[in-house]
Amino acid sequence: MPIYEYSCPQCAAFEVIRPMEAAADAQACPTCGSEARRKISAPHLSRTGTAAFSLIDSTHRSASEPQVVTGTLPSANSRRTPSYSSHPLHQKLPRP
Repeated sequence: MPIYEYSCPQCAAFEVIRPMEAAADAQACPTCGSEARRKISAPHLSRTGTAAFSLIDSTHRSASEPQVVTGTLPSANSRRTPSYSSHPLHQKLPRP
């Protein structure tokens, strides 16, 4: 639900959370009871701490500042496990 800001002429500004269809141009002040007018303010459209914002930011940044890999490639002598099974029953299975 949106947050609406109201400005009371005698007190400070206050906020009211209500649905869009129930937003009024004037609201009674919670401290003094006088009529307060609704203020026009900038909306909060995004939250910068979300994962989606981080992904979008890193995508835009990679266009002009790509990450450079400084490590070396793995050696060819590293021990690799076979991609197949040596079990005799597995050899009877159909091959793709």
